[in-house]
Amino acid sequence: MEPDPQGIETFLEQVVGDIAAATHAATVVAGEKLGLCRAMAEGGPQTPDELAARTGCSPRMLREWLNAQAASGYCGYDPASGRYALSPEQAAVLADENGPAYAAIGMRVAGALHKDEGRLRAAFTEGPALAWGDHDEDLFEGLARFLRGMSNADLVEAWIPALDGVQKRLRAGAKVAEIGSGYGATAIALAQAFPQSVVSGFDLHEASIEAARKAAAEAGVSDRVTFEVASADAFPGEGYDLVYVLDALHDMGDPVAVARHVRTRLADDGTWLLAEPRGEDRAEDTFTTVGRLFYAASTFICVPNALSQGGGKVALGAQAGPSAYREIVERAGFGRFRRIAEDAVFELVLEVRP
Repeated sequence: MEPDPQGIETFLEQVVGDIAAATHAATVVAGEKLGLCRAMAEGGPQTPDELAARTGCSPRMLREWLNAQAASGYCGYDPASGRYALSPEQAAVLADENGPAYAAIGMRVAGALHKDEGRLRAAFTEGPALAWGDHDEDLFEGLARFLRGMSNADLVEAWIPALDGVQKRLRAGAKVAEIGSGYGATAIALAQAFPQSVVSGFDLHEASIEAARKAAAEAGVSDRVTFEVASADAFPGEGYDLVYVLDALHDMGDPVAVARHVRTRLADDGTWLLAEPRGEDRAEDTFTTVGRLFYAASTFICVPNALSQGGGKVALGAQAGPSAYREIVERAGFGRFRRIAEDAVFELVLEVRP
């Protein structure tokens, strides 16, 4: 069939828009590393010269960067005064690093994936050559900082209270393990929220464990939060009141083996909190903007890492649906499985019990 000229024009417009977005993302990464949005939020409407005085950057470079942000709707521009400004909503998403809506750091994650494109091609043609630790370091820092918002707004304030009896145990003093702890943001936040509890974080990535230990020391919680290099299917300790895994089980080579190990490490009345990227049981139901994001990230991060751990038949990817997780926990010997955050847009959040 001959292509429809109007169809070509429509699809070409979509592709050009995607190229513009991908190109713009690099300017956001540069601005995030230079602290430009933070300076805009703190200083109010500013000309390029005024922002230059605040940041020490080149006024000419800032003018081009600011126009790039304005063209993409990432800031406002007043032609009469020549000043650029962030709205309160833009500031919440682009400048408030400790807020629940902060997403600018996600551009750093996207940028890291572009840097890893050559390694990804090797994973297609030469085998599983892209494990978690093989990625650019911007991926690790970007995800760690992205999780800061989840630490308080989601984990501490929403998900823990939704678990049956867990918040009360944490307040009294509980034994907790996080699997796939990364830079330690959520483990530290949990310990700060529940000072009577102790938290052990486990991760295969040694550099992340070192960063987590440093962060715990800086936060003054090293006496209650420890980090150790360990695999998810062999982490030490037992009698945990709470084990939690945030957006990590789908990255693992053998999620059933991990679930079985979690089952043996929990106290008899312990709880497993499992949060995974929200997917659906049918692929066609995930062809959305969120699914687009997760599938792209999963192609670079999740599936190659699972394959690198021998998960050729099990690699879940970031859009596995609820039925896949139910099957995993049931095969591991868990008897109860409950969804606790029905309104979560990005996450499938589950309470799993023996």
